[in-house]
Amino acid sequence: MPSPAGFPVIALEEHFLDEEITAHFTGGDVLRLPPIQERLMDTGSHRLDEMDAAGIDMQVLSLGAPGTQKLPPDKAADITRAANDRLYEKIQKNPNRFAGFAALPTTDPDAAPNELDRAIKDLGFKGAMIHGLTDGAFIDGKEFWPIFERAEALDVPIYLHPAFPHAPVVDAYYQPYVKDYPLFPTAAWGFGVEIGTEAIRLVLSGVFDAYPKLKIILGHLGESLPFLLWRIDHTLSRAGNNPVKFREIFCRNFWLTTSGNFSDPALLCTIQELGVDRILFAIDWPFVVNTDGVDWLDNTSLSREDKAKIFHRNAERLLRM
Repeated sequence: MPSPAGFPVIALEEHFLDEEITAHFTGGDVLRLPPIQERLMDTGSHRLDEMDAAGIDMQVLSLGAPGTQKLPPDKAADITRAANDRLYEKIQKNPNRFAGFAALPTTDPDAAPNELDRAIKDLGFKGAMIHGLTDGAFIDGKEFWPIFERAEALDVPIYLHPAFPHAPVVDAYYQPYVKDYPLFPTAAWGFGVEIGTEAIRLVLSGVFDAYPKLKIILGHLGESLPFLLWRIDHTLSRAGNNPVKFREIFCRNFWLTTSGNFSDPALLCTIQELGVDRILFAIDWPFVVNTDGVDWLDNTSLSREDKAKIFHRNAERLLRM
């Protein structure tokens, strides 16, 4: 079924679960009701039916949080490699409807760049997704920089996606409300805080000075960073503050998706700050309904040309599809 707007539609943050990876999830890492779990496990007819009903031509599949960021270091490389191979097999069953973001074994930083290389060159993936912290460590640490060096060399983006926040952070910031409002530390607020912080730390680390062509994707219209961009840039550029050109780097090296944030004011703010060429369409399926995302963007006041960019052209250019 064609999209309501009459454009091809590519959705970039569309999750699935791998049974063998899921066996390694623990405790509060996953908060999923049975219907969500069933959808995540499906890459067949049910998923395709929901895509067709909304007019979505292609999903770029990615492991759901916490991905492979909490795997045992001594097993992470082998487990991740097998999971990427299984995703490749799923994609090959419907190559015109699915593409993939690789999982990376970040708990084994020496292995992660090589797995990225293999996933891009041998499996045809479009980039990689990293979920939240790696056993409590932010991704800006120097031990992870070889991942970014390889991504720049391959000219593929790294998608930084939230995962359940670090346990001490949940205790300090979100208790005692987690029991009654379990999504408070996740999609309602904690996810944005975690990945927004990770993105700022990445800029401050100097990784973009070392790898100036590195490409980073953030979901949810930038985890509130576009709204705060002037203030962050102004504050970090003050004299005596080891000035950093935050706005320049953010607008040059980051792309943002619409996943799970179907707000007209938020979209317009993001366009005003970064430009429409930096915005990519995503749903955040199955946590958000496909038709909600497609209908929302189709009914915005954007020009037909700008809608086409967000629905598919920007993704085609960034992911070389």
